[in-house]
Amino acid sequence: MKILVTGGAGYIGSHTCIVLLEQGYEVVIVDNLCNSKAVVVDRIKELSGKDVTFYEEDVCSEKALREIFRKEGIDAVIHFAGLKAVGESVEIPLRYYENNLGSTITLLKVMEEFHVQNIVFSSSATVYGDLTQPPLREDAPLPNHANCPYGTTKLMIEQVLKDYAAANQGFNPVLLRYFNPVGAHESGRIGEDPAGIPNNLSPYIIQTVVGKRDKLHVFGNDYPTPDGTCLRDYIHVVDLAEGHVAALKLFEKGNCGLRVYNLGTGRAYSVLEVLKAYSEAAGQEIPYVIEGRRAGDLPESYADVSKAKEELHWEAKRTLQDMCADSLRWQRQNPDGYGE
Repeated sequence: MKILVTGGAGYIGSHTCIVLLEQGYEVVIVDNLCNSKAVVVDRIKELSGKDVTFYEEDVCSEKALREIFRKEGIDAVIHFAGLKAVGESVEIPLRYYENNLGSTITLLKVMEEFHVQNIVFSSSATVYGDLTQPPLREDAPLPNHANCPYGTTKLMIEQVLKDYAAANQGFNPVLLRYFNPVGAHESGRIGEDPAGIPNNLSPYIIQTVVGKRDKLHVFGNDYPTPDGTCLRDYIHVVDLAEGHVAALKLFEKGNCGLRVYNLGTGRAYSVLEVLKAYSEAAGQEIPYVIEGRRAGDLPESYADVSKAKEELHWEAKRTLQDMCADSLRWQRQNPDGYGE
């Protein structure tokens, strides 16, 4: 099978491309490099020992996509491309709606034109909003909007895919709602390289470990949790990548229709537990300061992963300690990320 991976040079996309190549799939990457670098594609080739086809194009460009589909003979799509910073989405919501929704609609139009019926969509646990108590199940009622424009774009794209599937028999969208990706490839050659101030806990901690930041800011220690800090479900990025490939295998069995799966570990760690694990992995104390709560943060969020385990025959295997060790290896080998 030949797989088009949109956003394939990004953090999760690049790790997924390696797993795809290792399992014998042909990979075509389209990425506009707005939040990634071309060197990532070289490292994907290096680590997999396989060739990939790369197009530096925007998924919002119908003309560019049409040319890629015409040339390549795509069998299925894994759709990662999109803007993803929660805080930034609050500041520039229109750009998020235009980019994330627009690119998906353009992609679906071109898929329809070339009779490509299979898509795995990179969704997010943010679609659950704050309506549901954890563990979060796929059949939980969803809110009309999430806690931020980024999450709302994921919710809206899910609805677009559901409506399109209802109108088009034989269209197979698999929606993967994942929790908090952490870690890096065990080689230390690819990992998370956030532009500017990190949006996620792990890169923030790592930058503090290597002295790029003087201390970690912990937002709130008065939540109704064992140590007062927020609890989250953290998943190793390679486990997450393997979950995407497990979802692709549904297409090999014929029409699967609409499917929705959580990808997480099914357990939650507090901010202070994660900090302690990184401190142990780094062999040093990590300075931190407690700040006030951050607007929109939920006390606790973790997945019910039983459906993915049963239907995809997939479960996360790597530990929090693996996530910390692999993240630190990546940062120490690549102190400036991928560089310029």
